[in-house]
Amino acid sequence: MAKGRGKRDRAVKRQYEMLPYPPRDPKDEAKRLIEGSPSHLDELNHYLFAGRRDFSRPFRALVAGGGTGDAAIMLAQHLANRGDAGQVVYLDLSTASRKIAEARARARGLTNIEFLTGSLLDLPKMDIAPFDYIDCCGVLHHLEEPEAGLGALVAVLDDGGGMGLMLYATLGRTGVYPVQNALKALGGSADTAEQVRLAKSLLKDLSPNHWLNRNRVIGDHKLGDDAALYDLLLHPRDRSYLVPELLLLLEGAAMELVSFIEPVRYDPEHYLKDKELRKRARELPDGERAALAENLSGTIKTHSFYARKVGGVAPGPAKFDPEMIPFLKDGNADVLARALAARPALTVHFDTEPAQIDIPTGAAEFVKRIDGRTSLRDMQAAMPLSWPDFRARFAPAYKMLNGLNLLWLKSG
Repeated sequence: MAKGRGKRDRAVKRQYEMLPYPPRDPKDEAKRLIEGSPSHLDELNHYLFAGRRDFSRPFRALVAGGGTGDAAIMLAQHLANRGDAGQVVYLDLSTASRKIAEARARARGLTNIEFLTGSLLDLPKMDIAPFDYIDCCGVLHHLEEPEAGLGALVAVLDDGGGMGLMLYATLGRTGVYPVQNALKALGGSADTAEQVRLAKSLLKDLSPNHWLNRNRVIGDHKLGDDAALYDLLLHPRDRSYLVPELLLLLEGAAMELVSFIEPVRYDPEHYLKDKELRKRARELPDGERAALAENLSGTIKTHSFYARKVGGVAPGPAKFDPEMIPFLKDGNADVLARALAARPALTVHFDTEPAQIDIPTGAAEFVKRIDGRTSLRDMQAAMPLSWPDFRARFAPAYKMLNGLNLLWLKSG
């Protein structure tokens, strides 16, 4: 076990030099673009810039803790598809991870990424600020002082910008930390290869009733990949957050939550059927509602969310206004409309767990009209309905689909 901050710092760097994570092969760029949340360009536009950001104007994004490149490659490709005004800065401690990310960029012919090696803690003195958007996923919870890390990010964020962050969630990682502690006791001083061998042996001996084996949403240790196993069970520095702790972290950095992704997972009414309980949940402040939802779910293993500066000028989420254009994340309007018309509830899976989402009246009709070009006003005029009637009829469908992160809004 690495004792002392300096040793833990070196152990973290050594881990990602020897076992870059997540494992990626640059040759795969010819077959697919890995996309996800946060930091999908259309998604962050919806949540941070009210759907109105013009990406033909200069836009600077930072990926702090870029790893093997998923977020940087996605952002750079999305920006390249919009023109030449977008620039991504990639920053990571690991030269091995950086080499993989650079190879992926070359495979795509991307020239809009600047690659830097270093610590995000040094950002305020690197003379590369400001940034319109910062991605920092899976990083802060591996720092000695996450508060200092977030503070360094805030220092280089433009007042009108925002962040997409991901932190480990405590309840969904039930079982992980007892096994981490056991492995530190049994082989903390061993080299990397020996630690992996010992971990695999321990997992074979682990009782089927151990919380790690009973946790159906955690599976990196079952993938057969050493980098994934090490990152989950052998990481030298790792903590997780409950929703109230996450909100305190943001508050300490003068940041505020904009939205969790997917929003419906943090709505406690999604987990409650009793009318009295739903009413009581509805009356709670937003932060307490999200914390209640986390406790009712019990399976959220990561918190992905968007945040902005308190008192900043980032406009926040897009609103269901007449001039906005609704569009589906995956563009499959016909398929989704048929699914919504065929049943009263939609079955979705969060971290392998099935969930039933009630389908509002008119949802299929609303989706059929979405083509990514037609504004809500034009949809309303074609029906024809007054705007108040149109909104009353279809806003619940929008809320459901946006809550599932399937539908976003943009300006024309």
